[in-house]
Amino acid sequence: MTKFEMGKLKSILVGGILIMSLIVGGCSKENTKDKIILGTSADYPPYEFHIVDGEDKIVGFDIDIANEIAKDLGKELEIKDMNFGGLIAALKSDSVDFVIAGMNADEERAKEVDFSNIYYSAAQGIIVANDATEIINMEDLKGLTVGVQKGTVQEKIVQDLVVKEKIVGLNKIGDLIMQLKNKKIDAILVELPVAKAYSSKNTDLKVINPEYISDTKGFAVAIKKGNKELVDQINQTLNRLEKEGKLEEYLISNIEKANIEE
Repeated sequence: MTKFEMGKLKSILVGGILIMSLIVGGCSKENTKDKIILGTSADYPPYEFHIVDGEDKIVGFDIDIANEIAKDLGKELEIKDMNFGGLIAALKSDSVDFVIAGMNADEERAKEVDFSNIYYSAAQGIIVANDATEIINMEDLKGLTVGVQKGTVQEKIVQDLVVKEKIVGLNKIGDLIMQLKNKKIDAILVELPVAKAYSSKNTDLKVINPEYISDTKGFAVAIKKGNKELVDQINQTLNRLEKEGKLEEYLISNIEKANIEE
């Protein structure tokens, strides 16, 4: 084979490789652009939780909102369930495209991610055993052992009331419920609808509404910093759902749907 023929063969091979790379790359982009990935922590009914209906499914108030966002974007929704404390890291590393998980849009988180408009603000609730009589308000938590979900606004609230050694932070609300039932903690601080959802299926527990006024801004969708286009699109969906009265409808239906094991 002459040098000319060798060069021609080499050019053909290189060209073929380039074409294949473009085809594979194009297919990859085509596959990913039709999907949007939600990061959530599905142990927080009525916002996000598991139900078994023929198969294990993640449902909830936040999931209904996420489905509407995906629909408006013309994309298929994929859900990644993880510990609440790892959600922002997953967003920053592009493991997920957006986060909806009963996440308060506080100033500290806003340094790391961008937030949508507020879509819901909830009061706080305290879960205690039925025979507990000493807890009426937040101040009564002082001196007690209090459970909170790690990485939440409730963890910060409790830190201002309870000494560090008396705070039990766990990743899952269900694990905190077991700690309370086994009398290893005295109370759990969570969002009021979450407290009501758990107590409704645990007859040995009750909820106290301390009518605590928090300085939190409320729940918002978290998006990786700099993606203004996605923030704007999500806000359009939230505005539509608010005008249609869907947000309240979703919350009520998921409080009724919440299926929590006793």
